[in-house]
Amino acid sequence: MLKKLLLLLWISLSVSFALNLHASPVDTFEFKDEVTKIRFQALTKELRCPKCQNQNLADSNSPIAADLRKQVYQQLQQGKADSEIVDYMVARYGEFVLYRPRVSSLTYVLWFGPAIILLLGALVVVFILRSKAKDPQDNEQALSTEQQKKLDKILNKSSQTNKENS
Repeated sequence: MLKKLLLLLWISLSVSFALNLHASPVDTFEFKDEVTKIRFQALTKELRCPKCQNQNLADSNSPIAADLRKQVYQQLQQGKADSEIVDYMVARYGEFVLYRPRVSSLTYVLWFGPAIILLLGALVVVFILRSKAKDPQDNEQALSTEQQKKLDKILNKSSQTNKENS
């Protein structure tokens, strides 16, 4: 039974690797030089696929990612700068297409929100600790004279029993 299970597992893994189900998309773009190829790879890794949850253009198998890779390739062949290509993609698909959105009035919360929340949290902790450390006597309640007498009796009895036991 175990041999059959292992054989079935081995066959299924072999078939999936043979069909290349786990690989990234393969594009057959030809570049005029190595620098353009490196720029293409960097841009497709920096730009997010609009359809996929969290994949860049280089790793996505979706049809729109293939179209966008082709668009990036064509713009590189036209001699456009990386910033022009990124601006084109942002104009067409919005800031979502960038893994690292630009700092603007729309993205201040994204960039500075976590730091502000951490700072506010630290201030709250400091405030709470300082308020507790100001007057530790404020937290203690004064004993009434009757309670103080009872406490003294209890303490005296316990000290006498300790002396007798020793």
